[in-house]
Amino acid sequence: MVLEKAEAVPVWGQADPGEHIRVAIEGKTAETDADTAGHWKVSLNLKEFAPGPFEMAVEGKNRIQIQDVVVGEVWLASGQSNMELPLRVTTGANAEIARSANPFLRQFLVKKAAAKAPASDCEGHWTVAGPETSGEFTAVGYYFGKELQQDRKRPVGIIHSSHGGTYIEPWTPADAFDQVEAFRVSAAAARQKAEEYPKERAKFTADFSAWLKQHAREDEPRANPDSYAGENVSTSGWASVNLPGKVTAPGFPSSGVFWIRRDIDVSPLVAQQGFKIMIGPLHGDWQVYWNDRKIDEMTYARLPGSNFPCYFAVTPEQIRAGRNTLAIRIYSPAAPLEIPAPSLWAGPIDLNGKWLAKVERAFPELPPEQLASAPRMNFQLPESLPGTLYNAMIHPLVPYKLAGVLWYQGESNAKRACEYRIAFSTLIKGWREKWQQSDLPFYFCQLTNNYAKVTSPGESAWAELRESQSLALALPNTGEAVTIDVGEAGDLHSRDKKTVGHRLFLIAAAKHYGEEVSCSGPVYDSMAIDEGRGRIRFRSTDGRLVARPLPATYNVKTLTGETAPLVRNSPQSELEGFAICGDDHKWVWAEAKIDGDTVLVWSDKVPRPVAVRYAWADNPTGNLYNGAGLPAAPFRTDDFPAITRNSHF
Repeated sequence: MVLEKAEAVPVWGQADPGEHIRVAIEGKTAETDADTAGHWKVSLNLKEFAPGPFEMAVEGKNRIQIQDVVVGEVWLASGQSNMELPLRVTTGANAEIARSANPFLRQFLVKKAAAKAPASDCEGHWTVAGPETSGEFTAVGYYFGKELQQDRKRPVGIIHSSHGGTYIEPWTPADAFDQVEAFRVSAAAARQKAEEYPKERAKFTADFSAWLKQHAREDEPRANPDSYAGENVSTSGWASVNLPGKVTAPGFPSSGVFWIRRDIDVSPLVAQQGFKIMIGPLHGDWQVYWNDRKIDEMTYARLPGSNFPCYFAVTPEQIRAGRNTLAIRIYSPAAPLEIPAPSLWAGPIDLNGKWLAKVERAFPELPPEQLASAPRMNFQLPESLPGTLYNAMIHPLVPYKLAGVLWYQGESNAKRACEYRIAFSTLIKGWREKWQQSDLPFYFCQLTNNYAKVTSPGESAWAELRESQSLALALPNTGEAVTIDVGEAGDLHSRDKKTVGHRLFLIAAAKHYGEEVSCSGPVYDSMAIDEGRGRIRFRSTDGRLVARPLPATYNVKTLTGETAPLVRNSPQSELEGFAICGDDHKWVWAEAKIDGDTVLVWSDKVPRPVAVRYAWADNPTGNLYNGAGLPAAPFRTDDFPAITRNSHF
């Protein structure tokens, strides 16, 4: 356990009503009586404590002893998959893990959960960093904590509470969400749908079961699927199909039981890290086999809802370097089988394209009216219900004394990027209210660069999400780590988490610990039009603006070593990534150069400019930095309507 080195460190728990409680650590004691509900809380002054380790005792009618308690800095790391990403799958992981032994760097991992109401407890455990354990640390939190521990020379604890693929709304306290007029009605509607969800699901299951029985289309799984799923099965009688798309070939029925399979070549590096497979959403029942071993299955009775994404986890122990076989049995009794996902993948491996397919069982054709009578799954899992993740994964931590919060989330909210400016500030204020600390440090990662490079400037939902994140800097004691130079075009989970952790550390060092270090790249301040050119002024230049040389290639997937040539949009320009427009709002790439402590931006195609943008794309190419080597934050000088303005929760 790591406790914050502070004057008032809460320790709390549950006992019998009126039970006298005494907490002691290294000669420091605090006492209280449990209230009528059995709740108790004391406060310890640990401001002058050495690092430890110590033993803490909690005594009432029984005695609890907590060993190996150290005192230092405690940070909460939360968000979605880029915060969750473990150290073992990141760049340089093997060497880093091998040298990671550090008794003063620890992680408390909160078990994933969701709850309708605030929970009083959560599952989790403290782990000390070392070659056997560090691989499962949050990579961002690990690198942040490692650097902080070396800098402050005291223990660092990272409370890791994150969940991949999640929206911001479930992380936001429900009462804070309801206080915002823009969210109140939609939140009530979401809760109503959540109340109706179990009934809809139960009705569908009963109705569909009856329909299947009526039309003799119930599934009859084979006792031994080896003739389809086996690694060495002859596939000479299998049809070739292109996926994603319809699973069809000459002689295939419109409904039945189908198998799809393909061999997947896995590199040694990818094999040792494990991955998730994304095939779906799928409709019906399915069983997934990896190297002749069933690793996942689903029935229509358990399927959470329509368009449910299908992710299958494959552990390093199940993967071998070289050839692996993936086979999936799909029971589709009421509709032609189709794999509608926009893209199929196994970690960094692209699975789009040629697959093999075979029919295990064909159902007789039904008249159109009988097929139309099949019940449809018209409900979806209410996964973004406000407060559900907060209730289960954050509320139980309150009021644990923190130095601050690290946040990395936003990818899932990109379609509602404009609204995120309200949602993000609501979460920050809501957490601060729960901790009863209006200036609780809250430092966050701006979305990194992802997806394909663009050849023409224009609109971008990810750029709008980054803008919404930056607007949170108007709140006190916030900080933003810009990461538009560490991403990968073909992988949402960029492997360079050391740079991300370092930039978060710089923010904490400067803003929370008062060190004289630069923690931000250039930030847009103002623009003036000067003889057909935009003159941009910046804050946080650290003495100078820098045009960093651009590389010849950019990363597509570092895990597979895939890169692509970097084609410049403004090849004669000192600075890359600037766009400019006139009254017609038609954007063109601009020339840009550093002029003292400003940047001049222009284009011969736009004689009378009105607005300038920088790094305004999902995967921008930009090379403006400051004297400290930190990248400029994306910005726009205009207030043109956002493309996501009409997308709401």
